[in-house]
Amino acid sequence: MYEPIRSKSVHTPADHADDFPHRSREEELDIQLAGHLAALLAVTDELGIGEAGDRIAVQVARLRGAPPARHAGRTDAPAPALHRRAHALAGRVLVVAASRADTAVAILAAERMDAHTAALAAPAASTRLVGAH
Repeated sequence: MYEPIRSKSVHTPADHADDFPHRSREEELDIQLAGHLAALLAVTDELGIGEAGDRIAVQVARLRGAPPARHAGRTDAPAPALHRRAHALAGRVLVVAASRADTAVAILAAERMDAHTAALAAPAASTRLVGAH
């Protein structure tokens, strides 16, 4: 009764779907984790927390295969705002690290969250940057 459709449907997969590279879930998580760590590193460097920044940089280098670019660029952002941002970024790092079962990064993220929570609770956090002269 009906004539069959002779042209390809728009829903038919492309003939060459395997022509572009696919990443595994682990590779995608590594990329996401490295990005969150790099953002945390930038805020940590801005706060002037060198030792923590060095530990974060080691993890970024491990995930990316190359050391991260670092700079000590300062903004006019108040220290409490930077600590809140760093705390939020460390939380994102913790979630992705737990998802990919990276214990070392998860511990580092939890330590950074605790440190930024403590810095926000301290009265000195509102008056100056850590490590600033």
